[in-house]
Amino acid sequence: MKRALISVSDKTGIIEFAKGLLELGVEIISTGGTKKALEEAGLSVIGVEDVTGFPEILEGRVKTLHPFVHGGLLAKRVPEHMKQLEEQGITPIDLVCVNLYPFQQTISKPNVTEEDAIENIDIGGPTMLRSAAKNHDYVTVVVDAQDYDAVLAELKSNGEVSKATNKRLAAKVFRHTASYDSYIADYMTKLVGEENPERVTFSYELKQSLRYGENPHQKASFYSNPIGSPFSIAHATQLHGKELSYNNIHDADAALQIVKDFSEPVAVAVKHMNPCGVGVGNSTFDAFAKAFAADPISIFGGIIAFNRTVDSETAQKLHEIFLEIIIAPEFTEEALNILTAKKNLRLLTVPFNLENKKERVITSVEGGLLVQDQDTYTLEDANVSVPTKREPTAEEWKALELGWKVVKHVKSNAIVVTNQEMTLGVGAGQMNRVGSANIALEQAGEKAKGAAMASDAFFPMDDTVEAAAKAGITAIIQPGGSIRDEDSIKKADEYGIAMVFTGVRHFKH
Repeated sequence: MKRALISVSDKTGIIEFAKGLLELGVEIISTGGTKKALEEAGLSVIGVEDVTGFPEILEGRVKTLHPFVHGGLLAKRVPEHMKQLEEQGITPIDLVCVNLYPFQQTISKPNVTEEDAIENIDIGGPTMLRSAAKNHDYVTVVVDAQDYDAVLAELKSNGEVSKATNKRLAAKVFRHTASYDSYIADYMTKLVGEENPERVTFSYELKQSLRYGENPHQKASFYSNPIGSPFSIAHATQLHGKELSYNNIHDADAALQIVKDFSEPVAVAVKHMNPCGVGVGNSTFDAFAKAFAADPISIFGGIIAFNRTVDSETAQKLHEIFLEIIIAPEFTEEALNILTAKKNLRLLTVPFNLENKKERVITSVEGGLLVQDQDTYTLEDANVSVPTKREPTAEEWKALELGWKVVKHVKSNAIVVTNQEMTLGVGAGQMNRVGSANIALEQAGEKAKGAAMASDAFFPMDDTVEAAAKAGITAIIQPGGSIRDEDSIKKADEYGIAMVFTGVRHFKH
């Protein structure tokens, strides 16, 4: 190895890396700010303009796009190519160390301008990386500072970088440039308002290698979107406990999605992707007491999410039951002392104070992806009507609103029974609606008398209203829209039930 080209935006570790190359007798070419940083560190560097014989132009937009650079990168070390380089006076470049303009970080800034975003689209950097990666049989390409030490170690030990390492580094480069371009493509697509582009690309970064997936025989990994919503399990901070599992992550995400819909203090208990208890109150302790009372059996081994600080009083109650995960904006020091006594209990914090970004929901199917908007539709957005003779009382409205917030997070077919402060029964995932209603009503038991019922979709038959009435339900909220709506309205009127139509379905498959 005789010549290296170094041009980096992120200069972490670059002085030490360049010094190591120089000590091995490698000549270094550099550009702009990198050249300045290396020279200020006392290192000998050749300017790229001295290699190309052409100055940087257009505010630095053009500096490495030159045959004296790319000829040196792309030439195979075979007689014919080497002869052509000699004829043109081009020196081969054996190593490229480049990282790119910070486009991702730029567009993550609040109120970033279009001009600033566009100026941070790197052109020369990706071109050099791709050239070197294509020619990895002969050229070492480094895009990640984590690889500096390994490359230097091989050079010191063997005088060269192995073919296997070069191929591994080249693969990393193509992943890196593909990811970089995906952020640009997504930004530009949103900029022009294209809702259904002919191609869609997503880029995620490895957050965690998981022990296994849904079951022990399935391999799995957890990837996060670095510019995604900070109010998410992907950007949570784990304070204590075992590593999260595949199923933990799914359940924790489900809990957070429900918590997002509440401004008042709320506690959400989730088991197998469905809420088993939701309570609202004047404090975290009050909310949890209600969530626990909603279903003290199913909460065992579940996940609890709060939208307020967990204090010592709440922590003491949490400590008394077996839980997998507790999520909150923060824990008091006393609460942490109580909860960390349980070695395996996972404690997570999520930045509730940051703006929640709307993200597309991506679901994989074999051979493809389904992409849709998040279901952020609320009761305030709905065109609410009351088709029954009786309108809900003020107390019933509060219960209906709580049920409507929860039911959209329950697997379809979904029925939720609530009072003003908590869920009383949850029926999820049945093949017919009355089946889910029967489960929810059975769980609610005597508490169903005077309670409200929420349904994620319309009633195609009046049998659900019949079951609700016999259990003592006095108010129902549902989308309406069935050709047999009149049957349900008549049945509700027969029993004196107030029924609310929202015109909005909340299927969750």
